[in-house]
Amino acid sequence: MTENHRHDGAPSEYPTTEYPATYPEPQAPYAYGAPPEGAGGAAAWPPPPTRPPHTPRHRRRLRGPAGLLAAVAVAAAAIGGGTAYAFQELTGGGADGSDSPVNGTTVAASSKGTVAGVAEAVGPSIVEVKAAGSSGQSTGSGVIISEDGEIVTNNHVVSGASQVRVATSDGKTYSAQVVGTDSSKDLALLEVQGASGLTAASLGDSDEVAVGDDVVAIGSPAGLTGTVTSGIVSALDRDVTVSRDESQGGSGQGGGREWPFEYGGEQFNGETGERTTTYQAIQTDASLNPGNSGGALINMDGEIIGINSAMYSAGSSQGQSSDAGSVGLGFAIPVNDLKADLDTLRSGSRQ
Repeated sequence: MTENHRHDGAPSEYPTTEYPATYPEPQAPYAYGAPPEGAGGAAAWPPPPTRPPHTPRHRRRLRGPAGLLAAVAVAAAAIGGGTAYAFQELTGGGADGSDSPVNGTTVAASSKGTVAGVAEAVGPSIVEVKAAGSSGQSTGSGVIISEDGEIVTNNHVVSGASQVRVATSDGKTYSAQVVGTDSSKDLALLEVQGASGLTAASLGDSDEVAVGDDVVAIGSPAGLTGTVTSGIVSALDRDVTVSRDESQGGSGQGGGREWPFEYGGEQFNGETGERTTTYQAIQTDASLNPGNSGGALINMDGEIIGINSAMYSAGSSQGQSSDAGSVGLGFAIPVNDLKADLDTLRSGSRQ
């Protein structure tokens, strides 16, 4: 309809605005309050014209204190929502922090995926292990797995030892006792005496490891505490055979014990003897040398994926030792083997 919508008797102050024909004719009766006197009744009194909801005429700007409070409330809601979102992004969970990061070492976001970032995060969780016994002394490495001083190392590092001491990355030295051993997996659990607040490492998932993954190794080769090397995962499920006899260990250069092992039908670092055990190892080209035994093989998220246990040196086969050092063939016990064995080691079992 295009004509003005007005009846006799309607108040003169009501507008006579014309509206397009596309707006529907309002139907009476329309309860829009009581009409003025003389309007002829509710049924005869037409409703005021309807306007689309988006028309500016229906917007009412709040003025004064009420408008200011509303604006403040909107701004506060926006800032609060942004804060909660940022908190969630940083923690990986809800704003209440319920899904907080896993316990143990973590790599800072700014240096994640770098060797320097892994070294900084995990370095404090790696210790030097010195063991002394009737057969001599040996130097190896260990990984802190609890704040109160649980340390994992290789069994061959501490086998036959009557005294064990560990040195942390901050230079402190502690006495330690052997809690449990498992020679079938070449693992041992130590407990530091009188320590607390140590930096525990985060144990990863070795089933997620893939050939070609970047890795970092930290240990004490030749007694050089906190040495960091890097490389890749060269192969998986390598059958490595090691001795289960305490007498098979020998003193290596720099106090590191060159633990004999067998791989591919050849023996390295001496004879493995008659009592042996075989495990499936992670092969890496990260440089390992005597003294790295018991140290950590770490992924680029700062998680322990293996315990370094054996290394190959050129010319060290057939029972002959070598001064050639690492040639990029090292082996580590998968961390999932360690996790499956922890309860047994903590129980004090000596296998």
